[in-house]
Amino acid sequence: MITLTFIEHSGEQHVVTAEPGCTLMQAAVDNGVPGIDADCGGACACGTCHVIVAQDWLSKTATPSDSESTMLEMTPDHCRQSRLACQITLSEPLDGMVVELPEFQM
Repeated sequence: MITLTFIEHSGEQHVVTAEPGCTLMQAAVDNGVPGIDADCGGACACGTCHVIVAQDWLSKTATPSDSESTMLEMTPDHCRQSRLACQITLSEPLDGMVVELPEFQM
């Protein structure tokens, strides 16, 4: 199992576990993490699973695709560490990853 920490904009933390191979978005949805709307169901088409990956973990995630980068540019709180949770597939090197949730999703 992969352990993940989601930190809401308010500072409230949610520590969850998920199976390797699922997406960060699915782990959040399956564990009832508030702030991950996932309106498109993981199709990289809405930007409502925007997360801010902690700097220490950013290099362990894949480089965003062009479509992900385009969606991220439309999010209000976009920054260099922004990712769409639907585009991060969980694997053992991501065990312990910490992500912050923006104040608002698109």
